[in-house]
Amino acid sequence: METTEKIILRNLIRDDSYARKVIPFLKDEYFKSRSDRVVFQIVRDHILKYNSLPTNEVLTISLDEKAGISEQDYKDSSELIGDICQPIENVDEKWLLDKTENFCKDRAIYNAILESIEIIDGKSRTKTKNALPEILSEALSVSFDEHIGHDYADDAENRFDFYHRVETKMPFDLDYFNRITNGGIPNKTLNVILAGTGVGKSLFMCHHAAACFAQNKNVLYITCEMAEERIAERIDANLMDITMDELKNLPKTSYDKKIGRVLENVNSKLIVKEYPTATANVQHFRHLLDELKLKRNFKPDIIFIDYLNICTSSRLKGGSNINTYMMVKAIAEELRGLAVEYDVPVFTATQTNRSGYANSDVGLEETSESFGLPMTADLMFALISTEELEENGQILVKQLKNRYNDVFTNKKFVVGINRGKMKLYDADNSNVNLIGSNQDEDTGVGVGYDGRNFDEKFRSNREKLNKLKVI
Repeated sequence: METTEKIILRNLIRDDSYARKVIPFLKDEYFKSRSDRVVFQIVRDHILKYNSLPTNEVLTISLDEKAGISEQDYKDSSELIGDICQPIENVDEKWLLDKTENFCKDRAIYNAILESIEIIDGKSRTKTKNALPEILSEALSVSFDEHIGHDYADDAENRFDFYHRVETKMPFDLDYFNRITNGGIPNKTLNVILAGTGVGKSLFMCHHAAACFAQNKNVLYITCEMAEERIAERIDANLMDITMDELKNLPKTSYDKKIGRVLENVNSKLIVKEYPTATANVQHFRHLLDELKLKRNFKPDIIFIDYLNICTSSRLKGGSNINTYMMVKAIAEELRGLAVEYDVPVFTATQTNRSGYANSDVGLEETSESFGLPMTADLMFALISTEELEENGQILVKQLKNRYNDVFTNKKFVVGINRGKMKLYDADNSNVNLIGSNQDEDTGVGVGYDGRNFDEKFRSNREKLNKLKVI
């Protein structure tokens, strides 16, 4: 009975369609015997170099010219070439593709187990036990992907279906955020909050994380700033609808009752993971996701990363040759890549620069450290707070970039905020001149939530800070 390796090698030199489909997925290490491996290398190198299948004569000459093989390997490889070049009957291509894919999967898992045993026994010089989840995950993910692009003519029907397909989104519990995103945040996206220190970046993410959890969505909250318990404390206050002070003074029996009511109708999980500031990058996050999947059977529906500027890049190392523009842009690109790879929306935040701190009409130019961040983000909005807004229990939201909807529709609006309960809620915008273009109908001048000219408020704040020598 012929081996699977011999069937594969025989059809690689006879079936052009089959060879082009499987060559990208076959690897040297999948072939056990030395002769199979040598012949496969010859066949693969010829196809990749000359874009054609090798003949019997080409295989023989290439074997003669191949360096670094023993006399026995040469003899066995020569016999194998003579065998696979014999005439055969045609084989069903679909069966052959399935057979080859299963062969690749089995060999990948087998090799991964052998490598894992070597690591466990301490025989590997380059890898530790921490690499085991990634090695096994990579082996289990082996598959043939025949999709190599969208054909405009042939795929017209699929394109029509795409236009009318209902996209999976993560909705907000806030009306205006659902309006500006057409019903919520799609998967494979990077969404960024821009705000000054203490305005409410973490509060917004904790609120939205709690809202997603209450919708029976699995939530992963990665914090590089606060302790895990502090984030969980904020989410507790939000879901229990009590202030942080009340939470701290809550008796154990009352706490148990409230937590029981929160979890009563929730079947999802919310995981909070802390990393030291400026030490974690997407490779750490990937490792975390793989571990959660293996150890807790947990796959997040949304990921929060608090926050982008205190992460590190997996590609660039900080130093004198790397400026902040390149570093922050690289981190943003890597986080968006993570969102695409795991098919989830990612929420993160960034700080305003010094000029944005005093500005009540924050723009993209106030993004701290790198303008490359808004270039990468799918949705970016600013949270703005003033004394007047605080007195009214509100916070101003301004759209800065929006790939889901027209950025000038509902460009500015207010939401209610309860900092004690770490909670946001819908506010009445009917009497607030913030919707749409944010311009006074008579003067055409941009106005704030209380009708004051934003430029006037900005100059006033700048003057105050100048007197205090803050800027």
